[in-house]
Amino acid sequence: METIAEQSDVFPKLNVEEEPELSATEVESMCMNCHENGTTRLLLTQIPFYKEVVIMSFSCDHCGYENNEIQPGGEIAPKGIEFRTEIVTPRDLNRRVVKSDFSCIRIEELDFEIPAQSQKGEVTTVEGIIDRVVRGLDQDQPVRRIQHPEAAEQIDAFISNLQKLKELERPFTLTLTDISGNSFVENPNAPQKDLATTISYFQRTKEQNHMLGIFAHDEVADKPSNDAVEESVKLESVPEEVDSLLKPIREGAWPLEELQGEVLQFQTHCPECAAACDTNMKVTTIPHFKEVVIMATVCDNCGLRTNEVKPGGGIEEQGVKIEVSVRGRIDFARDVLKSESCSLHIRELECEVGAGALGGRFTTIEGLLTAMREQLVESTGMFMDSNDAETKERMDKFFGELDAAIAGDKPLTIVMDDPTGNSYVQSLNDDGTPDTALRIIRYHRSYDQNEELGLNDMKTENYAEEEKTEEADKKENC
Repeated sequence: METIAEQSDVFPKLNVEEEPELSATEVESMCMNCHENGTTRLLLTQIPFYKEVVIMSFSCDHCGYENNEIQPGGEIAPKGIEFRTEIVTPRDLNRRVVKSDFSCIRIEELDFEIPAQSQKGEVTTVEGIIDRVVRGLDQDQPVRRIQHPEAAEQIDAFISNLQKLKELERPFTLTLTDISGNSFVENPNAPQKDLATTISYFQRTKEQNHMLGIFAHDEVADKPSNDAVEESVKLESVPEEVDSLLKPIREGAWPLEELQGEVLQFQTHCPECAAACDTNMKVTTIPHFKEVVIMATVCDNCGLRTNEVKPGGGIEEQGVKIEVSVRGRIDFARDVLKSESCSLHIRELECEVGAGALGGRFTTIEGLLTAMREQLVESTGMFMDSNDAETKERMDKFFGELDAAIAGDKPLTIVMDDPTGNSYVQSLNDDGTPDTALRIIRYHRSYDQNEELGLNDMKTENYAEEEKTEEADKKENC
């Protein structure tokens, strides 16, 4: 258990103000340039507003060759990610970019693309990406001008166009697509919304999963060996009560109508220390709303406590936008259900929190603001060094205003936008009269919102007939 408890310190956080002593691991490795022995230094750390990474640096004392790269230290994200950023000002050129080995970068205006797995992962900037391309194209130009003068002339013209991008003679669009979901483009306006960047997530194809080394069980299942057959026999002999994730309920013990009185429990692994712990799950009803599923995890090893709320029903026909004016302590006590797909916007602070930032939770207005502050404090300092005084000053001012709001000294207007319609804020008038401090707007989702929720390709009627038609077409083609 001691080994598990120490696992949380494997990836220490970057904090410039506290200046923690981050210890790097040195490993002797072969230099790919001169084939002598060099030194590789490994540093496991956490990048604020991002995730765990492994920073690697290689140097060779024999030939002077140096190299550095970055690899994700955590798991592969459930979905791929795409950043589409408009580069307009010099500040945009200084945006930090974390790119993995599977990042594909495209500059739309030049019809130029850096394919995935053609470069190692690194922490760089938008300007650094352009500089690396220029260096790569320019390194063989002297020889190319002699052997292939026409090709060299075309490359010189393309390098000139890249230099013009750095000089911002015209705005351009940088698109970063990563099937592993382990890339990141800095928001220089954090915690405000980045109006110049559009972030979208997508489901990976089977081929993309194979590139990442992800295979389904039926894709890797060969003919079972004798050992596998014996093992399967052993598994089949395990009693259902022992092998089940959720322990079965005795017949008649809990009728369906009394399901809300049952707390289900199953084993999981703690996300902080990886120790085995129990997660409790219960179905309950929120008055004047709907059924929800509440899940709570408590780790006895490290003391971590988490809770999450998921809607018990499906996606509503319309999205919902809820505006609540917080003017006194009574408003802080309002019950709030925020789903995973709900984004949060505070007008007076010009702060916007994305849909997946705080997860799904059932809390109060005060609890929601406190959770948002804790998450921002935990991840603040995004690449903030001694020269980033502007960002530090902006964040200090923001936290001061947020603290004043939580203390009740500053009025707020909180806007919750949930395209699934599964979020809720309690009304203070139980008699059915309108709550003047609460405004609820229902709207029809856009095509892009339905696409992100996977509704555009979902067929709920006559799908059996469509399958029969497809099978008939296949037989005709054969």
